Amino acid sequence: MTKAARGRPSGKFTQHRRVDRVRELLERHPRGLTLYELAEALQVTVRTLRRYLPEIARDYQLESTPTRGGGALVWKIRSGEVARKVELRRTQAYALLAARRLFEPMRGSTLFEEIDLAVNKLLAFAQRPGRGPNAGLADARLEDRFLYLPHAPKNYAEKTQELDDLFQAVSDLRPLTLSYRSATKAAEERITIHPYALVLHRDSIYSVGYHVARGEVRTFVLDRMRDTECAATERFELPSDFNVEEYFQGEFGIWKSPTPKKVVIDFDAAAAEYIRVRKVHASQKLQGLPGGGVRLTLTIGNLLQITSWVLEWGKRARVVEPPELVEAVRAELEGALERYQGPTPTKARKAKS
Repeated sequence: MTKAARGRPSGKFTQHRRVDRVRELLERHPRGLTLYELAEALQVTVRTLRRYLPEIARDYQLESTPTRGGGALVWKIRSGEVARKVELRRTQAYALLAARRLFEPMRGSTLFEEIDLAVNKLLAFAQRPGRGPNAGLADARLEDRFLYLPHAPKNYAEKTQELDDLFQAVSDLRPLTLSYRSATKAAEERITIHPYALVLHRDSIYSVGYHVARGEVRTFVLDRMRDTECAATERFELPSDFNVEEYFQGEFGIWKSPTPKKVVIDFDAAAAEYIRVRKVHASQKLQGLPGGGVRLTLTIGNLLQITSWVLEWGKRARVVEPPELVEAVRAELEGALERYQGPTPTKARKAKS
């Protein structure tokens, strides 16, 4: 069954985007618009439009006034409620534009459309001729020369509906029901979560949320979500003590450490400069070694991702402790070496000829 068949609004915009569109129309028309004018602009029925008004009223105080001759009511945002303009300097606009590629994995989603609208406004502002020392620099194209380049951006083109539902659930504090396949189970299961936060880590999208059936806070990755459904009327309460930073593990993922372990890794001189100028984990401490190397000490729980990270360094890194991490790295290296035992493919071909 398709999502439209389950009652989702058809067309380009989701309900969340349509509600935002109504907000924008009312902000641009301070004298107000009738429900018929709003419905026509959104290409929905008046009945559907009436359902959006309570959502807008959560953020703005609305008022309605009758038109002359007993016509349709005119709806508007009460004066003083309309959002004020945000003043930016050109340098601030360029700084925000530099990070726009961070959101490329979200392209195609309603969330990306929202960000793209804001980016285009910033771009139009940044491309205006400057004043003073910036006079005449409208065509300097600094926005194309001051960039953040994602490491290896994912393509979430097939996950735009899931991303839209997840974003709406996080922003509106709504329960999210979905089919999810965990890393430890072969089959997916239908679950309901209270998504507390949306996190973009290493160009993958995660949510930290409460698993209703299990009664615990866990980390969920968008890649494994399918067939999402955001609650239309129900809401959850965000715990007052929730702090998403407790789930940041630097280079090593988005999860909360259950049983912290001390990790010590020695790097040679060739890798030392890279290690010294980067903070891979909040708990890290650095100590110089003879010969120009550096010792990295940190406290972390799950050793899976740090195993992969150590392997990326090859001969430049050596795990000192804990013993289980030493063995995990050794087993991976030995397994890789076994694949290279025997003659190389080139020598094998020459032997046959």
